[in-house]
Amino acid sequence: MRALVAARSDLKCARGKGTAMTAAWTLGVLLAGLGAGAAMAAPPSAEQKAQFYATCMGIAQDAKLCSCKADAALTLIDADFMAVVINSMRGKTLPVEYSVPYNTYVGKSNQVCKPNY
Repeated sequence: MRALVAARSDLKCARGKGTAMTAAWTLGVLLAGLGAGAAMAAPPSAEQKAQFYATCMGIAQDAKLCSCKADAALTLIDADFMAVVINSMRGKTLPVEYSVPYNTYVGKSNQVCKPNY
């Protein structure tokens, strides 16, 4: 979950300044957090990215969205949490201890891939 929880922040200061500024600000926060936790957690694998994309396509049938979400997941979460996300997407019950980090991840990935959501 490396930078995911640390990246929770209020974007009110960036609102009204455009999607590009919000995306740039979010990316900066995430990259700063990733530097702090990079040594502790393995990034998602190419196989996990492919699994994520295939699972997403089975749900959304939207190649652009699923590609964006798969790419975003590589920068937002680690390999262990990617497994939790994929399992949840496949209908498995999300363990209670992952509720807040999962919701934070969904919010961050939506900011990147669905900026006006």
